[in-house]
Amino acid sequence: MLVATNLFKNYSNLRVVNGVSLTVAKGEIVSVTGASGAGKSTLLHILGALDKPDSGSVQIEGTDIFKLSAKKLAQFRNKHLGFVFQFHHLLPEFSAIENVAVPLWIAGKGKKQGMEMAAEMLGTVGLAKKLDNKPSELSGGEQQRVAIARALVNRPSIIMADEPTGNLDSANAQAIHELFIELRNKFNQTFIMVTHNEELAQMTDRIVHMKDGVIVGD
Repeated sequence: MLVATNLFKNYSNLRVVNGVSLTVAKGEIVSVTGASGAGKSTLLHILGALDKPDSGSVQIEGTDIFKLSAKKLAQFRNKHLGFVFQFHHLLPEFSAIENVAVPLWIAGKGKKQGMEMAAEMLGTVGLAKKLDNKPSELSGGEQQRVAIARALVNRPSIIMADEPTGNLDSANAQAIHELFIELRNKFNQTFIMVTHNEELAQMTDRIVHMKDGVIVGD
């Protein structure tokens, strides 16, 4: 599904990602762990085409993503990659169903079809009764479920999750990780997840441990 080869990334004089190579299979849930400053989020942003490496390549389903034009790369990202961040980044004036439908509308789906697909995905993450609620009317765990539904609604090849439970209490964090496993089992969905939570990382198929920009354990 994903093959990253010899990735390097510097910020001024600091080497943040130092010769990382990684492969991820379809349907795999991989967690990336390590101390703050280990390069985890930078690696995830490169794998998700939110940032470019100084050198190295990333292939997703056979496409060498950094050889695409900026426009083609944006289209590829919208179609093939879903993102979940520590902060849910929901649009406060939109209802849950509208927040989830946004990527579909960007992809050119009609309003009605987008709303139907968004409603179905919110049902999948357990929010069938909260379609019309604004983010301010939802709990932290529910807001993150809306963000996950939005990431999933285009049926992307890979979900990139950066500290997806960082702002949640332990019960909600556990529930979100269990939801990831459920979604993998239902859709054969691939996840790459950065987390500081070692206990929750143990629930994933594979733990990749980073230190000083290098993978030191896999």
